[in-house]
Amino acid sequence: MSGLLNIVVITAAVALVFVRQFRAQRVTSESKTCWLIPLVLTVMAVREPGLRDPAHHTASAALLGVEVLIGLACGVGWARTTRIWSDAEGVVWTKGGWAAAGVWLCGLVLRLALLGVAAAMGVHQGSAATMLSVAAMLLTRGGATLWPAQAVQQKYRVPVAG
Repeated sequence: MSGLLNIVVITAAVALVFVRQFRAQRVTSESKTCWLIPLVLTVMAVREPGLRDPAHHTASAALLGVEVLIGLACGVGWARTTRIWSDAEGVVWTKGGWAAAGVWLCGLVLRLALLGVAAAMGVHQGSAATMLSVAAMLLTRGGATLWPAQAVQQKYRVPVAG
């Protein structure tokens, strides 16, 4: 797959999720959307031949690991800055705010810094590493938000909305 298509897919996924975080979202245990985008990004990244730099196996694997760790940390930060509440009917909702946007910005800066480190080391990092990092962030945010949401539902003893 071309690098340009990867960039378009990453940008579209990030834009979609970023914009949606500012709207209240109903939490459901059957929600497939929180797993679908990360799954697509992961499949695209793993199929990409340039996931690791063949000339620098160890360094590129280490940088890929750091990139995924950045995604995991951003996912946890995003989830912790997401507001979770229950309405009068017991439906649980989430909504991100400007603090969550700050987590996104921080993650972007960290990823750009990592690209700079990779360039200084002479290691090529393609868009596949970014796709894996974004997938890790989205999965982590989904899981780290679902647990507190389930606790809110248990508190009010309301079955999960479907």
